[in-house]
Amino acid sequence: MENVSKKDKSLSEVFSSEIVSNAVENTNLIKYKMDEKGIKTDNNIVIISSSPKLDAVKVIKKDGTVGSYNVKKVVNAVKKSAERMLIKFSDADIEKICSLVNKRVLELGCDEIYVSQMHNIVESVLEDVNPKVAKSYRDYRNYKIDFVQMLDKVYQESQKIMYIGDKENSNADSTLVSTKRSLIFNQLNKELYKKFFLNVEELQAIRDGYIYIHDMSARRDTMNCCLFDIANVLKGGFEMGNLWYNEPKTLRVAFDVIGDVTMAAAGQQYGGFTLPEVDKVLAPYAEKSYKVYYEKYVCLGVPFEKAREEALKDVQRDMEQGFQGWEYKFNSVASCRGDYPFIAITAGLGTGEFEKMATHAMLKVRMNGQGKSDCKKPVLFPKIIFLYDEELHGEGKNSEDLFKAGVECSKKSMYPDWLSLSGEGYVASMYKKYKRVVSPMGCRAFLSPWFERGGLTPADENDKPVFVGRFNVGAISLHLPMIYAKAKRESKDFYKELDYYMEMIRNLHRRTLDYLGEMKASVNPLAYCEGGFLGGHLGIHDKIKPLLKYTTASFGITALNELQQIYNGKSIAEDGEFALEVMKYINEKIEQYKKEDGYLYAIYGTPAENLCGLQIKQFRKKYGIVENVSDRGYVSNSFHCHVSENITPIEKQNLEKRFWDLFNGGKIQYVKYPISYNTEAIEVLIKRAMDMGFYEGVNLSLTYCDDCGHQELNMDVCTKCGSSNLTKIERMNGYLSYSRVKGDTRLNEAKMEEIKDRVSM
Repeated sequence: MENVSKKDKSLSEVFSSEIVSNAVENTNLIKYKMDEKGIKTDNNIVIISSSPKLDAVKVIKKDGTVGSYNVKKVVNAVKKSAERMLIKFSDADIEKICSLVNKRVLELGCDEIYVSQMHNIVESVLEDVNPKVAKSYRDYRNYKIDFVQMLDKVYQESQKIMYIGDKENSNADSTLVSTKRSLIFNQLNKELYKKFFLNVEELQAIRDGYIYIHDMSARRDTMNCCLFDIANVLKGGFEMGNLWYNEPKTLRVAFDVIGDVTMAAAGQQYGGFTLPEVDKVLAPYAEKSYKVYYEKYVCLGVPFEKAREEALKDVQRDMEQGFQGWEYKFNSVASCRGDYPFIAITAGLGTGEFEKMATHAMLKVRMNGQGKSDCKKPVLFPKIIFLYDEELHGEGKNSEDLFKAGVECSKKSMYPDWLSLSGEGYVASMYKKYKRVVSPMGCRAFLSPWFERGGLTPADENDKPVFVGRFNVGAISLHLPMIYAKAKRESKDFYKELDYYMEMIRNLHRRTLDYLGEMKASVNPLAYCEGGFLGGHLGIHDKIKPLLKYTTASFGITALNELQQIYNGKSIAEDGEFALEVMKYINEKIEQYKKEDGYLYAIYGTPAENLCGLQIKQFRKKYGIVENVSDRGYVSNSFHCHVSENITPIEKQNLEKRFWDLFNGGKIQYVKYPISYNTEAIEVLIKRAMDMGFYEGVNLSLTYCDDCGHQELNMDVCTKCGSSNLTKIERMNGYLSYSRVKGDTRLNEAKMEEIKDRVSM
């Protein structure tokens, strides 16, 4: 023991003579640098070599490179593992760990040691010293292995995106470099979400396919769909990108600014972005422009009546050019998230001169289309939704002309879709009782009522719900046929299995809300700081948690038709009673969850795009091919009759009406029109849908020849010039997309198969 200095005598006091002997003769000793006061500084460990054998050992790293053995790296690693368990090792503990690690390295008798062997040695030593820290070290080591596998998967997916493309979202053009970058990032973010946000049971459920978490790539970052309060943002001016914008003083400036705000704000979320009641939003700026034009003509000596006439023409021109500008911008400029943002606008209720002018101009621009003078075709965005009130738009009423113009537009461009505010059901009841509009967010999502003073429930009979400026935090869908198949195979009660997965979704929503609540308002300043969202006047460093009290979280439903089929071999067009029973049960459960948690849960008819094919693959993997359940390449969307049902539009409306009030968190109804020239037939079916309280879509298969401009329904070769250079627009679900453009399609294989089978849809 003569070789041990006085400063190192602590070794003999702590360890047995055998260990100390090994520590001195065969290992490195550790010492610490002292600060000015003579106190040890843990971050300045000095390794003093006393063993040529250890100095000669080389460590082969994972990438094949070689480094010298250094026990200081062991010290750093075990300290981090201890910190993760809120444990602090003493100096004696550290000395013991180093001695034992050095001893076992020497016992190998090798000049080279692989880093994986080093991990095993350190792990075994930690088991002797502190099992909790050993587990932390092991978990972190496994995490790094998992991370390598995860990055490998991301790399594989990125290669597909780079060289093949991606058709999961038809609004994203994966041929563009910017979109490829976004898709690759989304793939990484999706894997991070699964790794760090989901527990084992949840991960198993999504891998098997019993539930589907929509938009995993974005759920930890931001919110989903919204009704953006653009009027509130513009009023009095606002800040965007560290630049102050004064409130617009003319209609033309208003259009430009709204377009810029919309693109900027829509890029900070991942769902549909709706500008509600734009006719009423634009009217005040139209009035400002009118006054400017009128005064100009009067100053030029134009008679008053003529000045008014010319000023109105100028405003009309600004309206049409403004909407045309939006169509250019929203269909040609990808957002920062890599896609063409899903923007929707609602209009039709305004009865003032400029409000009606706005609605007419919007419909006229959409109906006329964009493109070369002889090859014009309608654009996809913004989606237009006509707010229908029988008292305004009915026969002989003040705004019947708007209804007529809307029908003409629908039969030529499939938009607008039609939302009933005077029929039956939830949306109409909100309007009839409170005169508040529940505009759809994006293609079909609807907000649950949140009352100005009472919150979840009205404070009194004078309390009113508010919808504009609110949003949701995403949807998680149940795969009902799979849950039913699982219950039957395992001889379990279907409703108990359903409860298990509904509870899982409930917990995911609660965790999501808690997680998002910690976000700072600076992540989306136009929404959270400049008034785009209700209460959105926070400071940039404030947490957004107060604004989440009124958000909606959705339980999605797909394949209700296939659930009925697996139950008794009948479609919902033939039967549907079991499907109704299940949906009533789910509604009761959701009401229970809302009361217990205080959150606005909602039931959402999922518009499965890529999911319609994925769920078939998942079902077949677990339960094989079942006739009328998994024998096609797609499942039915939400509560819709199967697309191949040979039923009339009226029959389809009647059959789907049974489920309408059971999907108040998101729904749309549509029927297929084999002809576009029968205006009366389209008008009758739209009015019938409005009486039934529907949110109704007109479904045609529009085809345009890009060479000669000829237009026709559902042609594969131009009947006028023989060209195959066609653009085809189909109804995807609640929205429109290109099933053919420049010789390719934006849609996935499953959706294309569904389109081929369409009879009643």
